[in-house]
Amino acid sequence: MSDILILNALMVNEGEVKPADVLVKNGRIEQIGRNLSHLSARKVIDATGLHLLAGCIDDQVHFREPGLTHKATIASEARAAVAGGVTSFMEMPNTQPATLTQELLEQKYQTAAAGSLANYSFFMGASNDNLEEVLKTNTENVCGIKVFMGSSTGNMLVDNAQTLEQLFAASPMLIATHCEDEATIRRHLQHYQDTATEPLTAKFHPIIRDTEACWLSSSLAVDLAKKHGTRLHILHISTAKELTLFDNKLPLSEKKITAEVCVHHLWFSSEDYDTLGNLIKCNPAIKEAFNREALWQALTDDRLDIVATDHAPHTLAEKQQPYLQAPSGLPLVQHSLLMMLEAAQQGRISLPRVVEKMAHAPAQCFQVRERGFIREGYWADLVLVDLNKPYTVGADNIYYQCGWSPLQGHTFSSSVRHTIVSGHLAYSDGAFDMSQTGKRLLFDRA
Repeated sequence: MSDILILNALMVNEGEVKPADVLVKNGRIEQIGRNLSHLSARKVIDATGLHLLAGCIDDQVHFREPGLTHKATIASEARAAVAGGVTSFMEMPNTQPATLTQELLEQKYQTAAAGSLANYSFFMGASNDNLEEVLKTNTENVCGIKVFMGSSTGNMLVDNAQTLEQLFAASPMLIATHCEDEATIRRHLQHYQDTATEPLTAKFHPIIRDTEACWLSSSLAVDLAKKHGTRLHILHISTAKELTLFDNKLPLSEKKITAEVCVHHLWFSSEDYDTLGNLIKCNPAIKEAFNREALWQALTDDRLDIVATDHAPHTLAEKQQPYLQAPSGLPLVQHSLLMMLEAAQQGRISLPRVVEKMAHAPAQCFQVRERGFIREGYWADLVLVDLNKPYTVGADNIYYQCGWSPLQGHTFSSSVRHTIVSGHLAYSDGAFDMSQTGKRLLFDRA
């Protein structure tokens, strides 16, 4: 008997929407077809009226473990991810201690193996002085190298020109970058501290961390990648100006330089600081509405390749501090798919393109093995959504350990009903099954 049989779904996959049944066995998709109701399975899901999607792969999250577990843990945020239809995540190295050695990197994998409901991978962190450790990274079972070319992460800032040259020249795998120019940010901050006639608040954030800061760093990263032939992926693009750096003429599989946009830069604008303040303070900053519209255009014309979250939880008490003391980042991984489904219902993007940008493209970009698509033989990472069942974000259904969301009180038109992770029905109508953890992502790289 097979594990799960999904009947009567509308499958959204590889540019098409069509009726399909799916049989899952031993963690993988055994069969896709029509009229499979004669088959037997331990669990049968009648998906009439539901859309079946490949599970989202979020290529940028901060789950705060080790060292910052008062904010979040790998286990808590993986649960939230699964409740939101995110079946796999790639987590960042700016924990305490920072993930700057192979030993610390492997410890994260052990933690995830013991408690992550979602599939997982972790970036190896680069600093100004750990190149030797970076070059030991296994290209088959680590998603990439993370370089912070901005001030978000304190001691992980890589600002030594020689180090950057060496990293881009020698990296055996994808380099993912956070790009903001530290000197520009410090200059702007000092200026407003010296001249402002009122206390600085979150509305100053996009002025201090402005377009120029993003452009200087992103253009440097692109120049280095072109010089050395590096596989570069620039995270959370937030400005219209940066979009000139990216190409939409090549298919994703042939691109050496790719880019990501995050859901909050597609959803909010600088006008929202008046009501949400520090709750939407993040790096790079949420900027003026014209940047948001340019990001949407670039997403639909393929200059931007991936939609992710940069999920970065902090406690509400931390966020309620004055602007300069409040940390940057907001929790989003539970609600990113709903945000994009909302955009699809508003006509901003098609449903197949949502799946492409949140599942297919991350799998292609990072060369994830046998995930990101609904294909026979692939791992069964699947999400069933109801586009006609509203869902209101409230204190009773937020699974982030921090317990809050900038979307609290918002009603989405859609709901996530069931999430299957590596063949395991991990989430179903508000209930979790923790009896099986996710799997370590593997990568097909020559």
